[in-house]
Amino acid sequence: MNIYVNKKGMAKFRKRHPLIQKEDLQQVKATNQWVKFLDPQQHVLGVGYIGEQNKGIGWVLAFEDATIDQPFFEQRFAKAKGKRSHFYQDETTTAFRVFNGEGDQVGGLTIDLYATYAVFSWYNDTLYQHKDEIVAAFQTIFPEIIGAAEKIRFTADLPESQWLFGQAAPEPLLVLENGITYATYLNEGLMTGIFLDQKEVRGQLVAGLVTGKTLLNMFSYTGAFSVAAAMGGASQTTSVDLAKRSLDKTREQFAVNGIDPETQKIHVMDVFGYFQYAKKKQLRFDAIVLDPPSFARNKKKVFSVAKNYGELVTDSLAILEDEGLLIASTNAANLPINKFQELIEEALEAAQVSFDCVDTYRLPADFAVDRHFNEGNYLKVFFYQIHKE
Repeated sequence: MNIYVNKKGMAKFRKRHPLIQKEDLQQVKATNQWVKFLDPQQHVLGVGYIGEQNKGIGWVLAFEDATIDQPFFEQRFAKAKGKRSHFYQDETTTAFRVFNGEGDQVGGLTIDLYATYAVFSWYNDTLYQHKDEIVAAFQTIFPEIIGAAEKIRFTADLPESQWLFGQAAPEPLLVLENGITYATYLNEGLMTGIFLDQKEVRGQLVAGLVTGKTLLNMFSYTGAFSVAAAMGGASQTTSVDLAKRSLDKTREQFAVNGIDPETQKIHVMDVFGYFQYAKKKQLRFDAIVLDPPSFARNKKKVFSVAKNYGELVTDSLAILEDEGLLIASTNAANLPINKFQELIEEALEAAQVSFDCVDTYRLPADFAVDRHFNEGNYLKVFFYQIHKE
């Protein structure tokens, strides 16, 4: 199918910007077919598809006239696998992202490897309609993968998670990252038990960043930061998350690493409630990790990073030791890195503390980013040393 691009869209094509928005096209046609994008003179600007998702309405897969078929996807997968050759050679890490959507020139699909298994995440229905040829291409390039699960991350009358092909993974499936063991569940809802994009930040904790120190892990999920810190020599970790499942999941993560969960503190409660509790009990921590979801809701409060992150920073300062470390993180793609830094530093300045930004992290190399699409580099992590006196 041919779809015509307007003047605004042509400017984006010239910049090799892969995401299609409604306002880029002369008219939007819903179709599951592969699409050729044409200028008014009928020159082919690129090929791709129309498929609505939270970011836009489609993706350019090649900025040239190309046939999109199984060999096309085999070429994309082979290139992606080659770019990650050093991850395959690292025996201390067996879980990483092998295909990162538009960063590997196929927006709308990510694939993570967990040892000899894979997890496909589909972000729109159009790409999902072509999954047979995409999966066949993947199996050609990754014959060592013995089974895969899929996550449906778009609105559809489908299970949000199910097995896609091959053998089902054991539960839990134990994987390594920076030499630390993590228990994962590949077919248990949309999440697996670990966010692989934080491997470098956890790596710092494993390497001894908080050796002999106390760490508070807010929005802890399954406690991955806490486990990394404990294995790196932290004297005590405290994990806080509102989800009831976080207790058993976090206990399991400690246990599979030979750490008695009873030696660590795990709280199932609202983060802002915990701040009040810690202040009342006069608790203090040497390091605090703040890695909230972009958006969250409980019975009392709606939280969004853009509006409320400064409150987290303010509340953290009240229970952070002098010369303490604040690890401030977000995966909010719609919040530019400079704006996020402003949010943090405005709260620090309002509290009249001095501070040094001692480290910054973005997405690790396996989460490939298209240099023409900076929005794809969504992870932003700042390490702040706080001087109170």
